[in-house]
Amino acid sequence: MIHQKLAEGLSEQFAQFLNVAKELPGQQVVQQQLQSMLQQTFSRLDLVTREEFETQKAVLLRTREKLEALERMVAELEALKECDTQRNES
Repeated sequence: MIHQKLAEGLSEQFAQFLNVAKELPGQQVVQQQLQSMLQQTFSRLDLVTREEFETQKAVLLRTREKLEALERMVAELEALKECDTQRNES
């Protein structure tokens, strides 16, 4: 899942940062706790992958296009109704 991958990636980057320094006592424990903390934090966030985002963006675009087409149709029908109403009154 994206949360786990993101947490692991950040944890690895932090580990690389720590590896620049000599091996510190408890470094492994700190890395594990950091990864756990990151996973918990990201699990509370509403994150999606880029692919999921792009898919939803495409769906939204299609929906917007359909809505605009329907709005044009309604406007045309209202105009026709108005014309018919005026003819019937004459």
